[in-house]
Amino acid sequence: MAKQVKTAISPTRKEDYSEWYQQVVKASDLAERSPVRGCMVIKPWGYALWENIVRILDDMFKATGVKNAYFPLFIPLNFLEKEAKHVEGFATECAVVTHHRLEKGADGGLVPAGRLNEPLVVRPTSETIIGDSFSKWIKSYRDLPVLINQWANVVRWEMRTRLFLRTSEFLWQEGHTAHATREEAIERTRMMLDVYVECAEKYLALPVIKGRKSALERFPGAEDTFCIEAMMQDRKALQAGTSHFLGQNFARASEIKFQNAREVEEYAWTSSWGVSTRLIGGLIMTHSDDDGLILPPKVASAHVVLLPIIRKADDRAKVMEFTQSLAKELGDQYYAHRRICVEIDDRDIGGARGWDWIKKGVPIRVEIGPRDIAANSVFFGRRDKAHRDKTAMPRDQFVAGITTILDEIQQSLYDRAEAYRKANTSGIDNRNEFYDYFTPSNPDKPEIHGGFAMSNWCGSAECEAKIKEDLGVTIRSLPLNAEKREGGPCICCGKPGIEQAVFAKAY
Repeated sequence: MAKQVKTAISPTRKEDYSEWYQQVVKASDLAERSPVRGCMVIKPWGYALWENIVRILDDMFKATGVKNAYFPLFIPLNFLEKEAKHVEGFATECAVVTHHRLEKGADGGLVPAGRLNEPLVVRPTSETIIGDSFSKWIKSYRDLPVLINQWANVVRWEMRTRLFLRTSEFLWQEGHTAHATREEAIERTRMMLDVYVECAEKYLALPVIKGRKSALERFPGAEDTFCIEAMMQDRKALQAGTSHFLGQNFARASEIKFQNAREVEEYAWTSSWGVSTRLIGGLIMTHSDDDGLILPPKVASAHVVLLPIIRKADDRAKVMEFTQSLAKELGDQYYAHRRICVEIDDRDIGGARGWDWIKKGVPIRVEIGPRDIAANSVFFGRRDKAHRDKTAMPRDQFVAGITTILDEIQQSLYDRAEAYRKANTSGIDNRNEFYDYFTPSNPDKPEIHGGFAMSNWCGSAECEAKIKEDLGVTIRSLPLNAEKREGGPCICCGKPGIEQAVFAKAY
């Protein structure tokens, strides 16, 4: 009988992936549920992670000429009604404010009073309210392009919620741009998608597939939606970012018009694009293991934790002096455009202290005791390796090589995730094989089947809807520059396929 391996997180990924995810979030101290249904409290360790992602993206946006602004949380109902497809797409998720004050009721409790003349929708997305401002700012082709981003919260009244992945309120950025020509708007749409690819792969160590959405999966009101899709460890897809070419649809709805160089009035061409705290959920599900969170160093809440080992009161001064001087040497260096962040944990709680930091995913744990000080060395473990896999290294060598070690961890996480995705991606041309691929052979363990299927599609909404109804599988992406298997049949109807699609179950 195989020996049961004890893990810090229970259940394990294989036992119950959904519950494992919840337990990782809890054990890593990233966030917790709030008293408000479907909302979350992002705790300091989780918010530091989000701040690092914000900083990276904000710098990348500004390098392309984008400027930050802020727009109201409340959107007049008539604004949403101007774009029919848009309001239809978000109507079931909208939270609506109908009153502006509270009064004491007959039973002494508070009741809403002061009904508003027009209801206000709590921001689900901002195309319409920002479009109203654009219509005032833009009068001439000389006013274009307008390149705006806002960091904000949005509300989408979700029925089934999960921390970071799907909550009623979440944090995000939303970019909105207006252009003089169709070509410029499409170029910007594709440019921002490439920014998201760079952030996901270079910083979050998330391998992603870059592509277009099908008409059924497109953003409501958009002409075209581009996306990045990542594979989680349960082989489901996660949409990690989207960039939308809106054509002139929202410009017409919001009256965003300008005089061109020939003094002819025309509608602007617009785009919008966004990512959210869902990136943190994707990071968790891509990298973490049965001992807890694993953070890629380039976005980690902290890079290194120093764990002084003090067994005798007489050792404290010497150990803490060594620890604090090491923290300063490390903290004076830069990694991925920010100072190396060092935590010192001198709590007297024995082995539980080390496990706390393993569960929190800090990339490097350093133990410092009297023997290490005597040898002028450090004893450290890397979070991308087994918890018992530790290395002794001379202090000077460790300090000089810290950025190299962090780079090695970053690359190993990306390589591991990419290898996993490749191992669980199949090119399938036969309909029966396709249905078998997404049909669990063991109903008690549905997670043991499926992944990404690269299959030809005829382009019909009927086939797409049929697959979704039968299997709960959707077209996640129509990959850009996909290798098409010429003459391959549509995976659903058997007619000639016109393009290749990534099919998967998804969050």
